[in-house]
Amino acid sequence: MSGVLLWPGAPAGEPRAPAPQGADHGPEPAERLAAAVEAADAPDAVFAMSRHGRRVLCSGGTAPPPGAAREDLRYEIGSATKTFTGLLLARLIQDGALTGGEPAVTCLDPAREAGPHPVTLAHLITHTAGLPALPPGFRRRALPVWNTNPYGRYPAGRVADAFLRYRPRHRPGTRWHYSNFGVAVLGHAVAAVTGTAWEDLLTDRVLRPLGLHGTGLRPADAATDAAGHGKDGRTPVPPFDAGGFQAAGAVRATPHDLLTFLEAHLDPDGSPAAAALRAVQVPVLRRGLDHRHVHTVAWFRHPTDGGPLYFHSGATLGQQAFLGFRPDTGTALAAVCTRRFRSRDPFVAAAYALLAED
Repeated sequence: MSGVLLWPGAPAGEPRAPAPQGADHGPEPAERLAAAVEAADAPDAVFAMSRHGRRVLCSGGTAPPPGAAREDLRYEIGSATKTFTGLLLARLIQDGALTGGEPAVTCLDPAREAGPHPVTLAHLITHTAGLPALPPGFRRRALPVWNTNPYGRYPAGRVADAFLRYRPRHRPGTRWHYSNFGVAVLGHAVAAVTGTAWEDLLTDRVLRPLGLHGTGLRPADAATDAAGHGKDGRTPVPPFDAGGFQAAGAVRATPHDLLTFLEAHLDPDGSPAAAALRAVQVPVLRRGLDHRHVHTVAWFRHPTDGGPLYFHSGATLGQQAFLGFRPDTGTALAAVCTRRFRSRDPFVAAAYALLAED
């Protein structure tokens, strides 16, 4: 058993950050953010920090400035979408609409038997459902458009059908394996069992209550959305189409909204989502050697001398994002850039280091 589930309902993410570093009493935040923007070496980059509610944003890039200020554009956050998905599920559970223990198969097809060991919503969000990273046959179908629109060729119905046909190799809840497939299925299962479209659920239960008016699930136009680029930092990349994987990677948001989202975790009092914001910070899954890797309902959780650090990164075909917060220092950090991830990319490491500083 590679994972230990402590509570039935927890997502995780893609650990692409180093272990926490020691304190750095060097330059002021604005200088450190500016250095991170330059190190990102991307057409557009924004590093935004909030400490005890005081915000500092720094933007720049290798490309000519866009028509709107870089910090006012919406950026694709890829897998960091799962922090929104985790919060939504936590809110539905806190509100009594769900328990997290619902079998996904009966959510999608009430006529089917769940069986003795069903994959539940909790398994899907914790990456313990026994599912692969992507549905069987996904790469073959997406190969002709692998660098432009691979997910767009896999709509919602195909995702659900692939899950209903799949037979996990391991009993659900016994192994951890990061799965975009699983979180995508979660979105469709929750939408089916509640009778509400995923986009409407997220808007009504998370975006609107937190005041995230610059956040959505679909591309708009060049006046509002940042444009992605390939690994060379020059080749334009079409807007990301999540297809049937909305719950796993469709969110796009402004840096201001991302800070607001993170600040809500630091100070949930008074928020209509207060109970859920607290719930997603509770450790629910430990895995790996000596169970050293800790996950909550939405975040990776690393230790620091002052307390836990929470983070999640994400990437699309032409953009990257990093979200994180530290309750002990009252710090939230949101970073975005418009260059596809490449080998030894400095972006996530720089963002993580900023958050890890005391």
